[in-house]
Amino acid sequence: MSRTYSGQSITRRGFFRRGALGLAVSMGLAVSITPAQAEIGYPEKEDLKFGFIKLTDMAPLAVAYEKGYFEDEGLYVTLEAQANWKVLLDGVIDGQLDGAHMLAGQPLAATIGFGTKAHIVTPFSMDLNGNGITVSNEVWELMKPHVPKQADGKPQHPIKADYLKPVVEKYKAEGKPFKMGMVFPVSTHNYELRYWLAAGGIHPGYYAPDKGDITGQLKADALLSVTPPPQMPATLEAGTIYGYCVGEPWNQQAVFKGIGVPVITDYEIWKDNPEKVFGMTKEFTEKYPNTTVRVVKALLRAAKWLDENDNANRPEAVKILSKSNYVGADYDVIANSMTGTFEYEKGDKRAVPDFNVFFRYFATYPYYSDAVWYLTQMRRWGQIAEAKPDSWYDEVARSVYRPDIYETAAKELIAEGKLSATEFPDFAKEDGYREPQTQFIDGVTYDGTKPNDYLKQFPIGLKADERP
Repeated sequence: MSRTYSGQSITRRGFFRRGALGLAVSMGLAVSITPAQAEIGYPEKEDLKFGFIKLTDMAPLAVAYEKGYFEDEGLYVTLEAQANWKVLLDGVIDGQLDGAHMLAGQPLAATIGFGTKAHIVTPFSMDLNGNGITVSNEVWELMKPHVPKQADGKPQHPIKADYLKPVVEKYKAEGKPFKMGMVFPVSTHNYELRYWLAAGGIHPGYYAPDKGDITGQLKADALLSVTPPPQMPATLEAGTIYGYCVGEPWNQQAVFKGIGVPVITDYEIWKDNPEKVFGMTKEFTEKYPNTTVRVVKALLRAAKWLDENDNANRPEAVKILSKSNYVGADYDVIANSMTGTFEYEKGDKRAVPDFNVFFRYFATYPYYSDAVWYLTQMRRWGQIAEAKPDSWYDEVARSVYRPDIYETAAKELIAEGKLSATEFPDFAKEDGYREPQTQFIDGVTYDGTKPNDYLKQFPIGLKADERP
């Protein structure tokens, strides 16, 4: 049974827990406090509203709600789907939302003033991987003759943008601009699509915000523009774009509808790349520190549940996500990627067990090096117009990514016996920078402590003092 409290649905257990506490305090009675509550204190703000976009990687929020993990922390949460990423960000900034499922680039871009200026922080990384690049059937038919084949005749993966380049050149020769969609200018999808294209010799274009050009199409061979995730398949089917990069289930939706072919996943572009984050204003975390830590605790338990026992809970998670108030896509469409497989060309389903990772490989830890990678891509494509010293990248990363909040939440869960120390980085030794990463599609090594040296390695992209 549930009741309404402050306009929100909560369980009978939560309702009476609040009522009993209030009655005891009003009568001056002693109140029993658990060690966890005594350690970090009661939440300063209990009723919360969080935003999300209809993508499978919002799953930690849905699971934390459905499994009662938020309530276990004394939090009474409303989850609300948002129309697009800008509306979502604005909602967090103006206080209509207390936090949100965000593109990893959003807190960074807002903090440095690219777009809306606001200090947004993240104490929690929501997942690894989870995106794909899909092209129209027509483009795929033109690509196929260039794609190497396996012994069984199926395409050999990963499929590089090298095989798309002749198609882009053909369209250009015919006077047709090659248009592709991504979800937001500071999205992982934008940077992954650009990375893949550039690795194949296709220039994805520059931004020049200091000159008033925010299209990102200067000198471009492929013209990238924004389309909200749920609208990607319909936009592709209408012929407005010839391909797109998006999170699930909108690549698999193209397969089910028979309108396009996913050619590569982001797991193949950059193995175990960081994806979404949970974002809040810095002001919120300072005003409500106990609440913030408790939110992270609930999300950590949800992430663990999503990955535990070799993804044994994924079918149940898919059932939750298929509800209209979450992702709202068919169960089979979401399950196609969420349960360890990914379907490329119709009938070509392959095992990709790490397509969605929510907890293993320390997926939830907010690494500074993850933040620095996004900043390097903003610089590479002109969103950061001027060269910056390595120290600047580190300072921005530390101002946005908050492993200190994460560590407090993790230690509480360890003390409560809900998670174990082995499931987290060694906090005594962790400096926030991953070891240099080598598993990119172009073979370039990324060392987050040397962002300018990293940028120098790319044939396509701004480096040193270059400007768009």
